[in-house]
Amino acid sequence: MDLGLTGKTAIVTGGGAGIGKAICHVLANEGAKVVVADLHKERAESVAQEISKQGAKALGIAADVSSTSDVDRMLKTTLKELGSLEVLVNNAGIILQAPTIDMTESQWNKILTNNLTSCFLCSQAAARQMITQGRGGRIVNISSIHAALSEPSAGAYTAAKGGMEAFSRTLATELAPHKITVNCVRPGATYTELTLPMYTDVVKKALFMRIPLKEIADAAWIADGVVFLASDRARYITGQTLAIDGGYLMDGSLPGAEYWK
Repeated sequence: MDLGLTGKTAIVTGGGAGIGKAICHVLANEGAKVVVADLHKERAESVAQEISKQGAKALGIAADVSSTSDVDRMLKTTLKELGSLEVLVNNAGIILQAPTIDMTESQWNKILTNNLTSCFLCSQAAARQMITQGRGGRIVNISSIHAALSEPSAGAYTAAKGGMEAFSRTLATELAPHKITVNCVRPGATYTELTLPMYTDVVKKALFMRIPLKEIADAAWIADGVVFLASDRARYITGQTLAIDGGYLMDGSLPGAEYWK
């Protein structure tokens, strides 16, 4: 199935590892030119080189997407090297574990800035460019199931992801006249370089009591949903949030208990 991404340029923030890296590879496999943007230059360039070796066009850019000047530089470099921008994936983010009563104002601001303000800055810059081009566009924001679920000791993170989803709905309405769609993806439990050590046998057993499909996602499974929303096939979808979580959020059963026995 042709997704209509051939020759289009996509920026993926936080593209140097994990889900972001998987998104970069799937976009490239669908024919897109990919800008791998990451805080760490070596990671961005490494992923770009991997993609280039497979015959696709990729560019690695070091950027702090919570900085207006870095976002502007990222966009200018993209346009200079690749000529246009059709897709933005806001994937960059960080998490910090601290109980709310112990969290400092500095910690709170750091999480909100890196997860939510970065989404605003990149979306604003990308939208302006897409409007100038006059051909529509796609913005996909990577949220989390914890925008809907509590996550103890991660109050700032859950606030940022919930804010991202609310912001995305408003932005989708504002940009609809320009044929620019804005959607979110909520990943559930996913194997990445960072999370792999976390999924011990005990954790997996607990997760599988809650996840109906009884699997932890490969990062590429999340990327497939993101790339669909970035494609022409999703032209009539905007302001929506897609949970890719094996059914975790929708399952209201009581693990290990049965009502009628």
